[in-house]
This record gives sequence, structure tokens and C-alpha cells, in this order.
Amino acid sequence: MPVISAPHAFNEGSLFVDLESIFGYRLYLKCEGFNFAGSIKLKAANEMVESAERDGTLKPDSVLVESSSGNLGVALSMIAASKGYRFLCVTDPRCNLSTKLLMEALGSQVHVVTDLDENGGFLGTRLEYLRALCASDDRYVWLSQYTNAGNWRAHYRTTAPEIAGHFPRLDVLFVGTGTAGTLMGCARWFREWHRPVRIVAVDSAGSVAFGGPPGRRMIPGLGMSMRPPLLDESYVDEVIRVEEADTIRTCHRLARRGFLFGGSTGTVVSAATEWLARQDARELTAVAIAPDLGERYLDTVYQTNWLQDLYGEQLLDSAGMPDPGWDEGPAPRAPGRRHRP
Repeated sequence: MPVISAPHAFNEGSLFVDLESIFGYRLYLKCEGFNFAGSIKLKAANEMVESAERDGTLKPDSVLVESSSGNLGVALSMIAASKGYRFLCVTDPRCNLSTKLLMEALGSQVHVVTDLDENGGFLGTRLEYLRALCASDDRYVWLSQYTNAGNWRAHYRTTAPEIAGHFPRLDVLFVGTGTAGTLMGCARWFREWHRPVRIVAVDSAGSVAFGGPPGRRMIPGLGMSMRPPLLDESYVDEVIRVEEADTIRTCHRLARRGFLFGGSTGTVVSAATEWLARQDARELTAVAIAPDLGERYLDTVYQTNWLQDLYGEQLLDSAGMPDPGWDEGPAPRAPGRRHRP
């Protein structure tokens, strides 16, 4: 099994990244962005589609419809294209442009709602549009990732056992919360495991998934403007909410060490490092789940003008971004070969 160390250990076979050299804690990142759909959502999408086919809900002339901030939409676009279904994704203005273009390139139709719901988000508006759509024609099949048990079951069957197989002495697992599918699938599986594992749910500040007042959220992926129907807090040991400024700082810190991840990963890693800093973490083995990679966030999380418009110039300085004039002057010399003493 090949391993690259420069300076981090990246296991290509198991897709885990060791973040200890960056953050100083024994924290491993399970990278889910290397499948064809580019995110963890491929697991849930496949489980939900196959379940709908088995029970006869999905027929050859059906039109798949779903609400998504992006990643599930891409996953369903790929599956629909491969199986010959039409697919309509209902999203909102926070959906990354590259994600929207990717869905359209795969032959899907994308509808963007622009009206805010009563919680100041777009989810309620997206769901209202889908309900009206399905009422208009019975060919529309709404998988409903927010209520579909296949969402969490996919991670119960795959994600959690994969983590356990590589970390038989796992102590704590950090899972981002959107629909709560990944969270509930992993939490249920580890509840039945041979040793206790602390489950820490990670949410975005401004999300109402675990209660609290709604607030502005500009980075798609984590957080909800309603309580996730799949969520059962009895399986959760702790909840950490992360400000978007901290998400961005973490994304850029990882990027400066060679790892380009999406906003959800920045949120989860920020929460994990905060939690580990409050513990005697020297003997703990911790894993955080990275839902996707960062290429789809180049025009948002990694785009200077977007960041300045929303968060101001001070955030860019504290995020560890290089001085715009860093390339003035002579080019750096190529390093010589290093020899071990």
C-alpha cells in the first residue's frame, strides 16, 4: 500500500491524511472526495436510488428530483446519466458555479430558487418547489435526502466500518452535520462497536440543526435552516458550532500545506482541533470526515474578492494568505537535495 510523506503521511489505499504535522494532534482525516462524484454524497445517492428501484418507486420513465446545495446533486447527476434517468436538481444561490455547471454538463437540469424561507435560508423554499413539482406530475420521484433512511444507512454500511477497519482503537469521531445522514449512520454503527467512541457533531454557526437562532451562512455543505428529520441526538455526545471565518482560516491553512479541501472539511477540522486543544489528547486517536475536495470552492472559499466582499480584508490576513506582493523580486532558488544525518 503506497504511502507518500512530504511532510504528511497520505495513504492512497485507505484515503486517510495524518494532520499531526500541521495541527500538532493525532488527527486523521478520512478523505471522501476521490470517488467519481467527488464527494461522500455518492454513497447516499447510490443507496437511495437502488432502494427506490427495488421497491418500484423509480421506473424507467421517472424523473428524479432532489434538493441539494451541490454535492448530492452531482452524485445523482452521475447516477442518473449512467442509468438513463432524467434528473432535476433544486438548489439556491449558494451553490458553487462550478458545481452547477458540472451537473448541467452531465445532462441534468438545475433550478435555482432565490426567495428566502422564514428562517432566513433557502431550504424551505427549495422544499416547497419540490412539493409543488411532485403534485403536478406523478413521474417526478423525490428521493428526499432529508427523510430517506437510505441516507444514513449508506454510512452505516460503508463509512463507519471503513474507519473502524483502519483505526481499531478509535477514541473520537468528528462528523459534519447537514442532513445528518453521515452523522447518524456512523453514530449508530459505533454505538454497537466493541469499544466506546465519542461522537462529536459539527455544525455551522447560524444553522438551526441543533437549535439556536438562524444566521447568515454563505458556504454550502453543512448546516440546515430546519432541524434534520433524520437527527437523533441521543447518539451524539457533543455538538460544536464553527464560525465561517474559522472555516475559511482552516481551509487556507490546509491549502498552504498542500491539501485543497472544501468548506465542509474546513469546518470539521476547525472543530476537531478546537476540541483536541481542550483535552489531554496525547493518547487519543481522532478521525474527522472530509466530505469533499476544494476544486469546487475555487470561486468562493479560495477566491480573494469573494472573501473580501463577505468577510473583509482582515480575515485574509489572519487566514495565512500570502502577501499579494510576495512574488516581487528574484525567484526563489530550487532547493538542493536533502541528506539525512
